[in-house]
Amino acid sequence: MSNDSKYDDKEYINIVNDIINHSEFEKTKDIIHHGLNRFDHCMRVSYYAYKVSKFLKLSYEEVARAGLLHDFFLVDNSDVDTTKRLDVLINHPKYALANAKRYFEITEKEENIILSHMFPISLKVPRYVESWIVDIVDNFVAIAEALYSVRRHLKVATNFLLLILLSYWR
Repeated sequence: MSNDSKYDDKEYINIVNDIINHSEFEKTKDIIHHGLNRFDHCMRVSYYAYKVSKFLKLSYEEVARAGLLHDFFLVDNSDVDTTKRLDVLINHPKYALANAKRYFEITEKEENIILSHMFPISLKVPRYVESWIVDIVDNFVAIAEALYSVRRHLKVATNFLLLILLSYWR
């Protein structure tokens, strides 16, 4: 599990503990996702959606679990050629649901949350407020992660250029 202190919420951890410690789900730690890793991405989506749902007095347990499982597919996008990336983008909610069902008990609401988290790209319309929350939180988290990744790459490139300039300056 991530060492981030925001995950010290004991109620949240009790809800998702069986998932985050499952050997198959732990494999998502090794898959690049938005420039980081899929495990941490799923944790962020799950936790923030859980907090919003709890605040709104919705089914926060189902949101926490489905939010964690929304990208539970083991295809590494960086290993997929560009012609298949669109297929993975559109169909990965189905792959995630199949894995979720294989290893965990999934409610009808959790199923819709997982399948519809890519709306409108996947064309599966969210049927529950909780599904919309996970969809929206996933979008915000993905954008933040992509910006972080770009910022990190720019920082490395800038430092490299500064080293080159300093070496010529001497």
